[in-house]
Amino acid sequence: MFRKRIAVLAACMIALAASLAGCGNSGSNSESSEKASFRAAMVTDTGGVDDKSFNQSAWEGLQKFGKAHDLKTGSDVKYLQSKQPTDYAPNLNQLVQQKYNIIFGIGFLMQSDIQKAAQQHPDAHFALIDSIAVDKDNKPLKNVASLTFKEQQGSFLVGVVAGLMTKTDKVGFVGGVNSALIKKFENGFKAGVKTVNPDAEIYAQYAGDFNAPDKGQSIADTIYSKGADIIYAAAGNSGNGVFTEAKTRTKSSGKKFWVIGVDRDQHDEGMPENVTLTSMVKRVDQAIYDTATKAEKGDFPGGQVVEYGLAEKGIGIAPTTDNLNQKVLDQVKSYEKKIIDGDIVVPTTDNEYKTYLSSLEK
Repeated sequence: MFRKRIAVLAACMIALAASLAGCGNSGSNSESSEKASFRAAMVTDTGGVDDKSFNQSAWEGLQKFGKAHDLKTGSDVKYLQSKQPTDYAPNLNQLVQQKYNIIFGIGFLMQSDIQKAAQQHPDAHFALIDSIAVDKDNKPLKNVASLTFKEQQGSFLVGVVAGLMTKTDKVGFVGGVNSALIKKFENGFKAGVKTVNPDAEIYAQYAGDFNAPDKGQSIADTIYSKGADIIYAAAGNSGNGVFTEAKTRTKSSGKKFWVIGVDRDQHDEGMPENVTLTSMVKRVDQAIYDTATKAEKGDFPGGQVVEYGLAEKGIGIAPTTDNLNQKVLDQVKSYEKKIIDGDIVVPTTDNEYKTYLSSLEK
């Protein structure tokens, strides 16, 4: 009898253990089936996240994505700042190790580091702004989305503004790093100026850096001193020095020295002297928002080159038009249509610009 009770008790204990094990497995499966939060991050270039231009626009786009998906800023959505080019690689690798679902490299200067990281971590997803990530055979990397823009088109439009509104027939261009990318800004701008004002003189100079506002200010001082009354700055944080010089001169002389901003609406950067004539808006924020949204839905555009221009509403002039009259705005709209329709092909290189000038003389 005693042995029978022991046997029954043992059987019950085995059944209970099996039941508990089953409950434990069920709970584990339930937890693993819960969808983890999608996480997105970016690495700034040396201009910094608060450059009031390129990097800031990128961060605004990523924050917009995070807000739309109830993600936490600083964890689910965040940025790593690069103070110098040698920070790019470790910043990218840090985000890979932290297993972010998509990692954005902000700027063409990050191309080689993105390419290296992408090939070392083929399961990670990256997006590169302003350049095309390729392998050793010059083929687009499958785990990198390359996001590019037709900067020359928007630059042409602000060139039209400058050509029509200059009172001295002298305008300037200040670039960051002299490169194929920034040449698109310069040549598009010059083409727009010359299309509406063939007699205008255009001074162009580069700071050699996207994070040197003192150099930007010094170059602006030189160009304004030559008689220019409008400068288009495509130089990241270096362009903030152009604003400083324009505001200083305007305040001391009572005469307007204008700046054309870049990448985002820089109207506020010209205050309180109100020296921002207009800005060439480059929707880096929209490109990042679009790409992160696609990735979150499982449609990451890896291996693709996505280009934004006037037709895609990824490029244009700023919505703030307080300092532009209706006649100028009508001209801008007319030339925008000609570019979208293909009647005008805006030059991107020095040679293309020379050819374009020759066509204007015919």
